[in-house]
Amino acid sequence: MSNKEKNSGFRPGNAAIYGGRDDVVLYHPGDYKLEDIEAARGAGPNVVVIGGGTGLSTLLKGLKECTENITAVVAVSDDGGGSGVLRAEMGMLPPGDLRNCILALANVEPLMGQVLNYRFTEGSLSGQSFGNLFLAALNGICGSFEEAVRRMCDVLAITGRVLPVTNANVDLEAEFENGSTVVGESKIFMVKKHEKCRIKRVRLTEKAEPLPDVLNAIAEADMIVLGPGSLYTSVIPNLLVDGVAEAIADSGAVKVYVCNVMTQEGETEGYTAFEHVQTLIDHASNGICDICVVNSGEISQKLLEKYLEEGAEQTRIDRDRFESAGIGLVESEIIADGGKLARHDPEKLAEVLMKIHAAYNPRRGIYGRYDRMIVEWLDGKLRKNT
Repeated sequence: MSNKEKNSGFRPGNAAIYGGRDDVVLYHPGDYKLEDIEAARGAGPNVVVIGGGTGLSTLLKGLKECTENITAVVAVSDDGGGSGVLRAEMGMLPPGDLRNCILALANVEPLMGQVLNYRFTEGSLSGQSFGNLFLAALNGICGSFEEAVRRMCDVLAITGRVLPVTNANVDLEAEFENGSTVVGESKIFMVKKHEKCRIKRVRLTEKAEPLPDVLNAIAEADMIVLGPGSLYTSVIPNLLVDGVAEAIADSGAVKVYVCNVMTQEGETEGYTAFEHVQTLIDHASNGICDICVVNSGEISQKLLEKYLEEGAEQTRIDRDRFESAGIGLVESEIIADGGKLARHDPEKLAEVLMKIHAAYNPRRGIYGRYDRMIVEWLDGKLRKNT
């Protein structure tokens, strides 16, 4: 893309991503050999994904098929569940979201993944994940949480790397539109339901410095992906760490927000797709998002009714507001088929993101050819599965 296009506010939408670009899409690809795909992955773009929760780990499962150069930046403000217990009793950062991301990128036998995901059901360990305990043991051995995460990544031979956004022991505070506040990520849901009003803003209760590797990864990124995941408790907490939002805004990477398939009870009831993006901007800056990806796939009536009982609904797409704001909008059928919950399909989402990267931030020479190869290979794989 030329500097003129960037300076004029050019933002690709569906037309730029899915058609009319012979320099991006190979329309008649050959049968790629395994070594071709492996080479393309090894030389893939530098992608930084930022968030937490199950949404981020879902994305990583698909993205590892496309590039080995992945950095997952994970929020550490969780204070609920098994992670909250370890945080309170051992003074360590919450391991749960980091564990999920590490396992999503791991290259181990399925049994090892099952063992690390195993959750005890009886005794004093009831509700605790073995993977959390494994990371807690490494934390005691290594002397720092950052090093414990790195060593767990090494043990599981992950693709890419996983980083806590900060080493600071931070709590999340939410302020509601009626002026009331609450401290503690796990308490936000119930207080919001009680107050019956929207969240106005979230903040960290103390100053937190990011890991230097986090800022370096953002500076070197070809694409930065925010979400999917809980808007206020998984994505935004990363942006509140000093310097992270500014580093993203200053980056030359294409910046993509993956909007949740459904609104979330206790956080974003009634939010449109653009209101998700505006909330990110309000907590960071105008340079935080170039493109928003939204699911356009159909959700079964039975599943919609299930979510409606919780006050949630399919995220509505308000196209005119994206156009007015100059933010690109990509609508695609990226929902997983046949699930009990409305979740993104990892490979479908990864394909859309790689197409966005190829269209908005194309690389030259062999690297660009590798990018196009991965897009076409994944597209063919998805077509075979339908």
